[in-house]
Amino acid sequence: MSAPDRPNILWICTDQQRFDTAGCYGNAFVHTPNIDRLARDGLRFAHAFCQSPVCTPSRASFLTGRYPRTTRCRANGQGIPAGETLVTRVLHDAGYTCGLAGKLHLAPCHPRVTPGAERRIDDGYDIFHWSHHPEGDWPVNAYHHWLREKGVTFKTTPFGDSSQVRTGMPAEQHQTTWCAQMAINFVEAHAVRDKPWLFSVNIFDPHHAFDPPAEYLRRYLERLDAIPPPVYRPGELADKPLYQQIDHAGAYANKTLHPFIGMTDREHRLVTAAYWAMVDLIDAQVGRMLEALERTGQVENTLVLFMSDHGEMLGDHGLYLKGPYFYEPLVRVPLILRWPRRIAPGRTSRALVELMDIAPTLLDAAGLDHAPGMQGRSLWPLLTDAAAPDRHHDDVYCEYYDAMPWHRDPAAHATMLRTASHKLVVVHSLGTGELYDLGADPGETRNLWHEPAGQALKGELLLRLCNRMADTVDPLPKRVSDW
Repeated sequence: MSAPDRPNILWICTDQQRFDTAGCYGNAFVHTPNIDRLARDGLRFAHAFCQSPVCTPSRASFLTGRYPRTTRCRANGQGIPAGETLVTRVLHDAGYTCGLAGKLHLAPCHPRVTPGAERRIDDGYDIFHWSHHPEGDWPVNAYHHWLREKGVTFKTTPFGDSSQVRTGMPAEQHQTTWCAQMAINFVEAHAVRDKPWLFSVNIFDPHHAFDPPAEYLRRYLERLDAIPPPVYRPGELADKPLYQQIDHAGAYANKTLHPFIGMTDREHRLVTAAYWAMVDLIDAQVGRMLEALERTGQVENTLVLFMSDHGEMLGDHGLYLKGPYFYEPLVRVPLILRWPRRIAPGRTSRALVELMDIAPTLLDAAGLDHAPGMQGRSLWPLLTDAAAPDRHHDDVYCEYYDAMPWHRDPAAHATMLRTASHKLVVVHSLGTGELYDLGADPGETRNLWHEPAGQALKGELLLRLCNRMADTVDPLPKRVSDW
């Protein structure tokens, strides 16, 4: 592929957005006309899975095309080793101008240990508008510089008598809007240049706290009673791993943080409303970015990618936020790609795909060799061949290795293997696990781990999981001789 054929890449990555949060994914409540338009104009993946249900290891994985534990960046609070190669670095070295707005989170991002911005490796970003989250914990938070220019102070406001939801900044002053504006500025600046570009729009929402603009929350309050409550069957956690039982009393083992058992039916629905309202604002800003591509004549040669790093439990199974578990709402994410020049529109793929596959896919789109050590499998054949079968991976893999510090005695270690029909979870730190028949039990409420009828299947899936874990062995450094 010659250099002029290399696409621009607008890479929109939200944070903690579960798969069922757009109209094109079957949600009739949200207002997502722009994300839905991307799906109509491109290819939507119905079964895309992260390789970790936690931010840093997931991002390290999909930015390198390598498993979380291969990158040695297995947990929040770790820093990605300097020797890891991000796909943005490969693109930069091939002539792309790369920019970012929002979150990167490949290194510790806690004001106690990171008084300045997070440590960066040679990541390839020429422009770096860093804002890990909206609150002003760092003087280098670029979003706050933008607010200061407008004479505005960041604040959120308690919503009524709720301890679970707040109202955030107005839409025009929101961090989501700022991320989109930085992308629009970048797109406009490159309208008359021949050099290809990549821009990462790393929006913090719909990550908790649940604090949408008041005007976006309002439309849900008018029909709050119609919002379905979380999918939870009382008593279903009795035969589930201990970590879930702990987090049922409060997310992150914190009994004051979204305690499912202490929340009223109205509070559960209100949290869902706030979460969906945050998605609606994301969609509005996606629309502004798409309009900028159209206005500057860059639609035809821009690959637009919309995804999230992992999902959110949102009360399902009696749990909020995330943790050492692998239910569909937490590990299955939206994934849509549009490139009018190469991707036939209006298709949905039901193949099992992994976020780790994105890095080699982008390199294939740019006609570049894969970086040494990449373990993902490119989606390019699925994207460019309308007759390609709905098949990619035979199974998908996800892992959690003490990825957050909330669970101790023992620290949580768990892995997941999901096929088209079943899911196996092994909680190595507790010597137990979960097994689900996704055809008969798509809600994952009946754990077959101990049932006699499921033992043969469990043995088969344990072997497949073992094989996937063997695949995480780092292929680097490369062998250069026979001995």
